[in-house]
Amino acid sequence: MGTTATAQCVVLGAGRSSRRALFASPHHSCLGPGRALPYSADRGKKSVSRQALDELKQQIPLLDYLQAHNWQPARQLSRGRWMGLCPLHSDQKPSFLVDSTKSLFYCYGCGRGGDVIRFVELYRQVKFPQALALLHQWRGLAPLLHQATGFYCMQLHRHGEAVEYLHQRGVRSPELIEHMRIGYAAGGGLRGWLTQLGYPLQALRQAGLVTAVGYDAYVHRIVFPLEANLYGRSLSASAPPHRFLPGSKGGLYAWEQVWRYPEVILVEGLFDYAVLWQAGFHNVTCSMGSHLNLHQYQQLCDRPRTVYLGFDADTNGSGQQAAQSLACRLREQGMSVRRVSLPDGHDPNSFFVENGDARQFQSLLEAALP
Repeated sequence: MGTTATAQCVVLGAGRSSRRALFASPHHSCLGPGRALPYSADRGKKSVSRQALDELKQQIPLLDYLQAHNWQPARQLSRGRWMGLCPLHSDQKPSFLVDSTKSLFYCYGCGRGGDVIRFVELYRQVKFPQALALLHQWRGLAPLLHQATGFYCMQLHRHGEAVEYLHQRGVRSPELIEHMRIGYAAGGGLRGWLTQLGYPLQALRQAGLVTAVGYDAYVHRIVFPLEANLYGRSLSASAPPHRFLPGSKGGLYAWEQVWRYPEVILVEGLFDYAVLWQAGFHNVTCSMGSHLNLHQYQQLCDRPRTVYLGFDADTNGSGQQAAQSLACRLREQGMSVRRVSLPDGHDPNSFFVENGDARQFQSLLEAALP
């Protein structure tokens, strides 16, 4: 947004009358008056009609978007008005107000507010055009992936081989399985389920959920839902072990639950994340590979923090080489970095599977070197 619009947002945080004004109209003052005039996103360079903006916001209610990104209200103030922890700053007590009837938010802690578009700008640290693009992408893909995730979750406990595989990887806690929404793709059934819900076959193909000839793309895979993708880990040694749907793997895993911590543990794989979270290390996140994309790197550098790199101790040294390279880049941005030394040939997952425990891993953190 431009400087003038930003200044208007700041004014909203001053005084009780300004806070009331935020919810007095379905049009936030940062977006201008509620008239069908062009909305200029970049000082007149890009324009989009007020009608198009209103339609997008109607299609993506703010509360639905927040809850899809794991925001949970702490209490209900009145009908349609909820209070919870602010996802935009380090919040110690609920200060983030959401009015679901107007699809507006306001934080009494950091003084920021607006609609779902403004939230994406702040949360993802992008400008208006990028926020619109992210919302359009999410609108088209998220409901479909949400339904696919629900189907896979239902299948998990119906297939003994899936549960047994999770046990072999050290994943046993029902709380963890629910937290990560882990599911199972046996192969077959997803296409029929989604088409019964009204999704056309072409949409399933475009999302990568089914093949060009109409078969389920994920077969015999443990499935983890991501920000805007699905990751499938094969149970079969004859198939490629790792698979994502077409598109970006997204940001750091569960980052919205982690970024407030002054110390963050970064690991490579989702099973590494799983065993650490299960052991009580809830300040853990995952990059889904040893090489971070730009968005993930920016997330780590969004504020001063200490980053513990718990990358794999591969026999060929690739994991530690990647950790060393990342550590140098993070230090250039002012981050404090520690590299965790796991036993040779181990990653965090195998460390716990082979009888490692939380106390021992804590000792590794304390011994981590710059």
